Amino acid sequence: MSCSTVSLSTQRQMNPESNMFSCQSFIISITLLAAGLNLLSFAVPLPSEDSVMDNSTDRLNGSTFLYFAYGSNLLKERLQLKNPSATIHCVAKLKDYKLVFGNHKGLASQRWQGGVATIEHSPGDEVWGVVWRMNMTDLESLDRQENVKMGTYSPVEVNVSSIKDDFSCRTYIMNSCVYAPPSPQYLQVIMMGAKQNGLPEDYQEKLRSIETNKYEGPLPVMEELGEALKKSKERTEEDD
Repeated sequence: MSCSTVSLSTQRQMNPESNMFSCQSFIISITLLAAGLNLLSFAVPLPSEDSVMDNSTDRLNGSTFLYFAYGSNLLKERLQLKNPSATIHCVAKLKDYKLVFGNHKGLASQRWQGGVATIEHSPGDEVWGVVWRMNMTDLESLDRQENVKMGTYSPVEVNVSSIKDDFSCRTYIMNSCVYAPPSPQYLQVIMMGAKQNGLPEDYQEKLRSIETNKYEGPLPVMEELGEALKKSKERTEEDD
C-alpha cells in the first residue's frame, strides 16, 4: 500500500508529521526487506549440474542404482547381454584393493574356462573400473550373473573416486577364492572394456601383462558376445 492510498478517514485522524513518519517507516522496511532477499540469494548457491544429476528423481525414488564393474562387465556389450538398462555413469578407482583372478572354492568357471576376476583388500593398491547406472529391475539379473544365491560372489558397498567426486556403489567380491589364471578370451574381454571406456593407460598395460592359462577351446559366451558387438557396431555406423 502506497502513502497516497491511505483512506480519507485515516487521514483525518493523523497529523501531517505522523503521516510523514509512517511513510518513511514503510519505505525503510521495504528497503531492508529487499536487501535481506538480495543477501539470501548470495548465501544459498544454485545447484550445480553434478548435484542435479546425482539427486535426480529416479535415484531419489530408488528406481536406479550404481554398480562398479572391474571384470568382464567393463565391456558395455557384455554387461548389456542380460542387463539392458546399464548406462555409463563414470570411470572411477577403488583405493586399497587389487584385482586378482580365481575360482570359488577352486571350481573352474564353466563359462570362461579359467579364473575370473575378483578384488581383495590391499593397502596402497587400486582397481580401476566403470560405474554403471542401472535400473532396479536389472538387479536380480546382475545378482544371478554373479551367482549370488549360490554363494559364489557377495554384493558389497564400496567407496570409489572419480575425477569429480567420491561416492558409494555396489560391487561383488568372490567368496572362498582359490587363485587361478584367466583364459585368454576372458582377459581379452576385460581389456576391450578397459579400452572402450578409457581407463588409464598404465592400468591397461597391467592388464595386458597378466598371464593366462592359454585355453584355446570354444566358449559359447564369446559367440554371443561377438553377435552383440556386431550389432553395436552396426548401430554406431547407422548413427554416423
